[in-house]
Amino acid sequence: MQMKTDVLPAPRSGGFTLVETLIVIAMLAVIAVLATPSFFAWHVRDQVDARARALVSTLAFARGEALRRSARVTVCRVDAARHCLAAGKPCPAGTADWSCGWAVMSERAGAQSLLRVQPDLAAVSVTGTLTDVAFTPPAGQVIGSFRSFELAPRSPSAATRGDRWRRCVRIAAGGRARMVEGACGASS
Repeated sequence: MQMKTDVLPAPRSGGFTLVETLIVIAMLAVIAVLATPSFFAWHVRDQVDARARALVSTLAFARGEALRRSARVTVCRVDAARHCLAAGKPCPAGTADWSCGWAVMSERAGAQSLLRVQPDLAAVSVTGTLTDVAFTPPAGQVIGSFRSFELAPRSPSAATRGDRWRRCVRIAAGGRARMVEGACGASS
């Protein structure tokens, strides 16, 4: 007598097949390719916003220090050694804007003391007059007329073009600074 043994197929384990895995990898690659420009644009807008907020904060700090110290306080563009750059002189990187960073300097009896420094950020262009911004006591007013700074991505891509990627920081003659979305020439 011969015994017949039926061979049952082995039960399938709970894993994925090679084809299923490759399909998932391909879908993830497509999603990553589609999301990269949006992520880059978000990152650039975040840098522009952060830089604009830092400038507004620096200007408010300088105005407050002019009032508190009863002394002239100046915001100036700086080089790597944290020395104020002369009016119109380009940054060490060769750009003629405020992207090389800025410092708040207090002047008393002909001597200057460094109060605060904002380092450079080459990815964001900060255009405006290349002269220092000076706040004077007793009211913290700005010497000169109204000033504005426009912040934008240094290398705009197709995803970061237009006014919504720009910020304008305006300083009134009274010394108060405010930030608005869009280019300085745009209506706000």
